[in-house]
Amino acid sequence: MAEIAVTVVINRLLSLLTEEATLFRGVHTEVEDIKRDLLFIQDFLKDADAKAEKGDTISHGLKTWVQELRETAYSIEDLVDEYIVHFANPPHQSGVIGSLSYGYSLIAKLKPRNEIAYKVKDLKQKVGKLKEESSRYGFISSFEQGSGGSSDTINVPWHDPGVISIFIEEAEIVGIESPKGELINWLVEGAAERTVISVVGMGGLGKTTLAKKVYDDKKVEERFVCRAWITVSQSFKMKMVLQNMIKKFYEAMKEPIPEGMDAMDEISLSGLLKKYLEDKRYAIVFDDVWRLEFWGFIKYVLPENRRGSRVVIITRNVEVGCALRESRFLHVHNLQPLPPESSWELFCKKAFQGSLCPSELEKFSIDIVERCAGLPLGILATGGALSAKQKNELEWQKFNDSLGSQLESNPHLESITKIISHSYNDLPHFLKPCFLYCAIFPEDYSINCAKLIRMWVAEGFVKGEKGVPLEKRAEEYLNELIHRSLVQLSEVDDVGRIRRCKVHDLMREIILKKAEELSFCHVLGDEGSSFNGKVRRGSVQNGTNAIALETINRNAPIRSLLLFDTDAVLLTGISFTNFKLLKVLDFENAPLDCISEDLGNLFHLRYLSLRGTKVKMLPKSIGKLQNLQTLDLKHSLVDALPVEIRKLKKLRHILAYSYHLTPEVRLLAARGVRIGEGIIGSMLDLQKLCHVEADNERGLIEELGKLRQLRRLGIENLMKEDGPSMCASISNMKYLKSLVIVSKDDGILNLQTIEDPPIYLSRLGLQGGLSRLPDWLPKLQSLVRVSLINSRLSYDPMEVLQALPNLLSLFLSNAYGGECFGLAESGFQKLKIIHLLNMKELKTLSIQEGALPVLEHLEIQHSPQMEVPSWIRLLKTLTRINFFGMQREFAFSFRAPDGQNYHIVEHVPHVCFYRS
Repeated sequence: MAEIAVTVVINRLLSLLTEEATLFRGVHTEVEDIKRDLLFIQDFLKDADAKAEKGDTISHGLKTWVQELRETAYSIEDLVDEYIVHFANPPHQSGVIGSLSYGYSLIAKLKPRNEIAYKVKDLKQKVGKLKEESSRYGFISSFEQGSGGSSDTINVPWHDPGVISIFIEEAEIVGIESPKGELINWLVEGAAERTVISVVGMGGLGKTTLAKKVYDDKKVEERFVCRAWITVSQSFKMKMVLQNMIKKFYEAMKEPIPEGMDAMDEISLSGLLKKYLEDKRYAIVFDDVWRLEFWGFIKYVLPENRRGSRVVIITRNVEVGCALRESRFLHVHNLQPLPPESSWELFCKKAFQGSLCPSELEKFSIDIVERCAGLPLGILATGGALSAKQKNELEWQKFNDSLGSQLESNPHLESITKIISHSYNDLPHFLKPCFLYCAIFPEDYSINCAKLIRMWVAEGFVKGEKGVPLEKRAEEYLNELIHRSLVQLSEVDDVGRIRRCKVHDLMREIILKKAEELSFCHVLGDEGSSFNGKVRRGSVQNGTNAIALETINRNAPIRSLLLFDTDAVLLTGISFTNFKLLKVLDFENAPLDCISEDLGNLFHLRYLSLRGTKVKMLPKSIGKLQNLQTLDLKHSLVDALPVEIRKLKKLRHILAYSYHLTPEVRLLAARGVRIGEGIIGSMLDLQKLCHVEADNERGLIEELGKLRQLRRLGIENLMKEDGPSMCASISNMKYLKSLVIVSKDDGILNLQTIEDPPIYLSRLGLQGGLSRLPDWLPKLQSLVRVSLINSRLSYDPMEVLQALPNLLSLFLSNAYGGECFGLAESGFQKLKIIHLLNMKELKTLSIQEGALPVLEHLEIQHSPQMEVPSWIRLLKTLTRINFFGMQREFAFSFRAPDGQNYHIVEHVPHVCFYRS
């Protein structure tokens, strides 16, 4: 666990020694020595952390060494950041006054420079001593260990909780009938070709239990005499896997195991196994597969003999499941959490031996089951722990309130802790801090993915790669955590982008404990919560107490501070002067109406969110935040940015807009922020700028052309005469992916002259009158979402739009004044969602067979002339239709089962009518 702290520090030192080497005059050699010694120690940390995880075998000396190393690494990080605060901010005046100021600055800094130099030398000695002591514990270098994949032992430890899953009694299983039946059908029915079946899900979902019940089913036994169950686990030796397979197959066929097998190499074993299976219908289950490389090898050993053979892969890694898609015959079963009813049934079976839950314990029991969130292993573990306790309210409330510590100390819960820790320990070092950071959010909290990514970047967790934005790399990190089933999806938008994610409550409890042990982050909540040590990242949740405030204010090294449901009184006691090393400050939805001038003291601040607050104005001192990357003012009351913001050259994201509903047409309208001329042209790293008020700001529009790294741009109140300047600026934005432009007072948008449109543009929104669709629009082959509002086109736009090859979502509101949309047979081949609003004259859609082959969602609003849409019968893939504000008679005609038009929509599962 010290690996995280040391890795963060090494990455920090590497970047600083190259990018800001002049800052370290006088101590550069010592800092280089520290970096070199830490790199040496890092080679052994994987082995050190592995030993530290085994609390029953680790020596006290090793524990102390790991802890001291971690604290020393943190001290180095603090010292580096303190050094930069002192010496990276020289005066900016010119002339005589500037020279005098500079001279005074040098004198003023002599003392802190000497003090820091002394601290650097002291830390150098500490690191050197730790390096010498590392040899005492017999660590194995990471280079000696190899990659940790196929080079390590395959043996599963006797205490592996995954093995126990195989022996769970039938009486302790609920909710598997449907998936069990599906898997059995895939095994015994279907094609003669070798078929791969993948069972995917997070640890503790019951994948192994389900597969074992299927494997032991009578139908499967009768179908496959030649069969084997192989546990692979995280690390494996392929030779041992092959030997195990051969033994299991020969035993199943009641044949003697070949002699001399132990002396064979991998190639000989592979040949023997392949020849043996060549003429047999076989079934094999590979349980607990972690790595892509495993299938890459084993698929060549298993013959495709057209005898109906089946291969089952059980994995918690979605990437492994996806890699199997190269097989022509593949079934993937994504195992889902138990529904509430089955969760309750399983809990009562375990906690009350099948009896009913006593009424006085029902409230606590329901709460405990909800926290398990459908995870069978969690339900069985907590139910088993509670079955041994007295059946009274005090005991059960105490258990519920201390579930986090119970997971650590209660032997009944040991299995769930080990399985979840197994997944965490398998993470590469660069993903561990990212995953631990998820614990800083409240229980059952749906995390905004874009926000999380920006926080990771601000904290320095994301390693740069030439030509790849840090946010893109961070997105890859998040996808990796999702693929490993450590982070769950909680919201996906209409074009398939992951918008929100969450961490399972039990998973969060375990990683929060790890994070607290590391002093990585700490959560402060109710009156009873406090913390005596150093807090490097703090989260105040439901905080109204003075203890939380005192804890925060005394932790100068704090790097992240997040507030959730915090009382206004607490906010008034926070002083920014205490947090000079702070990188992330999140006030989202806090009861805050102003920000003090001492905000400018936060030199290291990279992420500032005032989203959802009542703040109306930013202090001028914001110009001192030279390292700021993200400024999130969304849904705040800030309507203009101060001129001082021009000094913030490292800004990457300005999010400054709010929505309000326009009741007459039920549309969300955005209000942007005003930015004066000459402010943003020097922010060359800017990636997101939305939304900006553009009326009477022609200079601003021309400045936008300098922002060549922009990925997302939102413009409000664009005037017709500024259209050509806007087009010229957009032509320079080669990486632009999202563009929204709204005209002033829904006037004309003059956007015809973009000669070289951004080829990566995937989301386009235009609001305002159009004489015709822009000529450049058909060139945008990457578009997945198009929104046209108040375009008032005089001709059918579908001719252009339906040819966009990747369009998934189309939103049209008052976009066309005609009576009919015409769709050709090749139209909208990928479109899944279409919204038609405020089409006052629209009567029908003329759809040729073959158009809209995958449409799932249709919405029609406030289109009073719409005739009975008989064309809906052609849309066989529809799952939902929403009608808003249609005539009463129109709605009644579709009612089941007697409505005269019900036959048109009877194939659609969900048909809804809304009055407005």
